[in-house]
Amino acid sequence: MDSNGYSDPFVKVCLKPDMGKKGKNKTQIKKKTLNPEFNEEFGYDITHAELAKKTLDISVWDYDMGKANDFIGGCQLGIQAKGECLKHWYECLKSKDKKTERWHVLLSDSTVHFED
Repeated sequence: MDSNGYSDPFVKVCLKPDMGKKGKNKTQIKKKTLNPEFNEEFGYDITHAELAKKTLDISVWDYDMGKANDFIGGCQLGIQAKGECLKHWYECLKSKDKKTERWHVLLSDSTVHFED
């Protein structure tokens, strides 16, 4: 956070287990706001069969120039997800030609490994 109490958050989306750069995307950094709106979309060229085996990691980070980025929270969508995240994943797989949007609670669970 800067002296005004603002953080510069960004969201990182990673489709695993493809650890190459083609599987990762980042939103733009939103400066000087405590309530950023990203309104950005990412697309991946993947078959429906391959998608069912993947995990989508979504993480939110606080960006501070000259310092390490701070993990704010995240969620995972995929076959090993739980609760609403798992329901959303099944909905995505079932509706393969439609956009499926949902809000998710960001978890700061240390057992989930999100990369900076």
